[in-house]
Amino acid sequence: MKTGIIQQQNTADTEANIAQLTRHIRACAQQGAQLVVLQELHNSLYFCQTEDTSRFDLSEPIPGPSTELFGALAAESGVVLVVSLFEKRAPGLYHNTAVVLEKDGSIAGKYRKMHIPDDPAYYEKFYFTPGDLGFTPIATSVGKLGVLICWDQWYPEAARLMALHGADLLIYPTAIGWESSDTDDEKQRQLDAWLTIQRGHAVANGLPVITANRTGHEPDPSGQTNGICFWGNSFVAGPQGELLCRLPSDREAIAVVEIDPVRSEHVRRWWPFLRDRRIDAFDGLSKRYLADNG
Repeated sequence: MKTGIIQQQNTADTEANIAQLTRHIRACAQQGAQLVVLQELHNSLYFCQTEDTSRFDLSEPIPGPSTELFGALAAESGVVLVVSLFEKRAPGLYHNTAVVLEKDGSIAGKYRKMHIPDDPAYYEKFYFTPGDLGFTPIATSVGKLGVLICWDQWYPEAARLMALHGADLLIYPTAIGWESSDTDDEKQRQLDAWLTIQRGHAVANGLPVITANRTGHEPDPSGQTNGICFWGNSFVAGPQGELLCRLPSDREAIAVVEIDPVRSEHVRRWWPFLRDRRIDAFDGLSKRYLADNG
């Protein structure tokens, strides 16, 4: 299966961002992509650097304008498309939501981000209610897609539950980067950790991983920090964690990567991690912490 990943540098001009995404999606389709994955919150700048109630105006219902636009594009291009939207579910109730659009343009399903960060420059808890749809793959014409979002990528439990529900792929729309005050050594450690843990999800579950991150510098509207330099490095890894593709850190790029769905079956026969799991001894995983017996 040919999979397209799009790594884009956004501006404050939403229409221009969408026009650029449209060109990239069509380019991936022309190269034979059957599945195309976009980065997190791809229509706009990453607005969570500050807490600003006016930013809620960027939200939209699902179905809504973006699912209509990208659904038509999926149908035109004949691809399954993974998009990432700021969902307005009800007044005062918003989610960070990925939507999977089938190649006929219909909505195959959606996933609401479960793990919500609240850190300097990533004030997502101000905007997003934690997801309530669980870790359930979305069935499509190209397989069952285990779609997760950004901060979810640090949690092996999320990847494992997607795998146990029968996901064929793990997919992470992402917006992550460096804060300018970090040293070069610290920046490298962060990037290496990010790559390593996601490749670990591929290994532990015997599944390919697809991660689409944004790139470029986005200023802090408040001026309190120097903004975020999104580190790109979008990648595709195979079921043994092998890197099939890795995009650069400092510029826009797209890639169409061949993924062999049969390989996961072979890898799971060689490394039967699911067979040997001690499910009788894992009760503690549902607890917050165990050392204090609290």
